[in-house]
Amino acid sequence: MKHCLVILSLLLAASYVKAQTTTQPLMKYQNKIIPKSIEKEALKALSFYPELKDTPIEFKFKKAIKKSTMQAQPTWASFFRSKEDRGYIILISEKFHIEEEEFDIHNVDEDVLIGWLGHELGHVMDYRERTNLGMIFFGLKYLYSKSHIQEVERSADTYAVNYGMHEYILATKNFILNHASISPKYKKRIMKFYMSPEEIMELVNSNNNTEEEIEKVLN
Repeated sequence: MKHCLVILSLLLAASYVKAQTTTQPLMKYQNKIIPKSIEKEALKALSFYPELKDTPIEFKFKKAIKKSTMQAQPTWASFFRSKEDRGYIILISEKFHIEEEEFDIHNVDEDVLIGWLGHELGHVMDYRERTNLGMIFFGLKYLYSKSHIQEVERSADTYAVNYGMHEYILATKNFILNHASISPKYKKRIMKFYMSPEEIMELVNSNNNTEEEIEKVLN
C-alpha cells in the first residue's frame, strides 16, 4: 500500500509540472510541443524514431530536476489509457549541476543536446512497450533498485544506438567523461549505469555486421 501511494504521489506531482516550469516560446506540431530554443535539436532527435511520429510528446523546461538533467515520463492525463494511446513529457533542466559545476542547457553543444534528447526518447520507446501495471512496477523498482536503474538507462542508450544515434550519444558521453571539472567518482557512476563509449562502438559494429550478413543472404 505504501509503495502504491509513492507512485500515485509521483503521478500527481507530474500533473502540477506546469506551475513549476519556466516560460518558453513554444512551437506546436501535430502532436509534439517543443520550446522554440531547442526546436532544431529536438526535431533532429525525433527524426531517428519514426515510430514516435504519432506519439504525443511535450518537451518542457523546468528550473531544476532532482538528481537529473532530463526526465521522460508518461503524462498524468494519459497514464491510465492503453499503452498505445499514452502521451509523454520530457522535462529538461535549464540549469543543472554536476558536483560543483553549473551548466546552462542552452550553452551545451548541439550534438551533446541531441544526444541527451535521443537518450530520453529511448526511454519513451521503452515505456511504449510497458502496460500501465508494468509502469507502476517500473517506477517502484527504479526508486529502490540500482541494478534496475542500470538496466533502464542502458536500455535507453541501446535504443538510441540501434536507431542510428551513436554519434550523438557518444558526444554526450564524451562531454561528461572528458570534462576536466567532473571528478573520477562521478564519471565512474556514469560508466556504471550507462553504456560506455567502447560498448557503444561494439554495438555499432555488431549492428553493421548483422546488416552485412543480411545483405549477403538477400543478394
